[in-house]
Amino acid sequence: MVHANAPLTEKHRLRLARLIVDDGLPIAHAAVRFQVAWPTAKRWAERYRELGEAGMGDRSSRPHHSPTRTRPAQVRAIVRDRMRLRLGPIEIGARQHMPAPTVHRVLTRVGLHRLGHVDRVTGEPIRRYEHRARGDLLHVDVKKLGNIPEGGGWRHVGRAQGRRHREATPDEPRNAHGNKKMGTCFVHTVLDDHSRIAYAEIHDDEKATTAVAVLIRASAWFARRGVTVSRVLSDNGSAYRSHLWRDTCHDLGITPKRTRPYRPQTNGKIERFHRTLADRWAFARHYTGESQRRDALPGRLHEYNHHRLHTAIGRRPPISRLTNVLGQYT
Repeated sequence: MVHANAPLTEKHRLRLARLIVDDGLPIAHAAVRFQVAWPTAKRWAERYRELGEAGMGDRSSRPHHSPTRTRPAQVRAIVRDRMRLRLGPIEIGARQHMPAPTVHRVLTRVGLHRLGHVDRVTGEPIRRYEHRARGDLLHVDVKKLGNIPEGGGWRHVGRAQGRRHREATPDEPRNAHGNKKMGTCFVHTVLDDHSRIAYAEIHDDEKATTAVAVLIRASAWFARRGVTVSRVLSDNGSAYRSHLWRDTCHDLGITPKRTRPYRPQTNGKIERFHRTLADRWAFARHYTGESQRRDALPGRLHEYNHHRLHTAIGRRPPISRLTNVLGQYT
């Protein structure tokens, strides 16, 4: 595209047309002055007479009629095969008696040219959303992890050595098979939909009283960073269906929302955060005990919020979407 002051941009087309139409300059003389062909000067003068100043812009090069364009019924059949059967262009082309490149162009036009754009469970196009303001929606969930025995877990020392470490850990109950139960670590996580700022606490249960206490502390933590919470989205766990959760949300001025049953994709942002938490913290290195892993969580959260580049928000850390926060640039 030419620069704004080049010959016969919209500004110079208008000058040319006004010289011919308004000032009465002959077309040939105007064409010589602007160093363009006579038919070009005539075309812009006629466009100016017909449409005025609004007619000086470029028109679309798209044809008025495309007789060979894929028919709507064929497009629907291609989309149906893609969404229901998850087929590629070659297979869809064979089913619909169409060339594979044509099928690929149709899939590209409707945004289904990558299988990653199609939900694995429902076959529907993935719908991505982001609330416009921080605090408009918080995602809450619980990540369950097995406690690590003294000496390290099986992921880093092997299953045989892991069993020996579990047996050597004192004060742990045994299951019906006589093996020691290490118990479960419950990571209660809270994530802001807009900024992706995360808050997390580790507890030994996922009861309603614990979930409510986490929400109260998380709301205060977000408030200190200038985030006023409006809504909170959870799954259908018993803690989030309790009257205590409902009443606490009411007292905090927060509207509680729940996902559709058996559809965790609705709460996908926090599910993705859990995967990052597992990769960067829970299973990132060899911990010699559960207390060592729990002590490492605050540092990992700080790294996630302040330093880790988040691709969903323009390859910036989540803290960059907040303003005037203490320690934002440290």
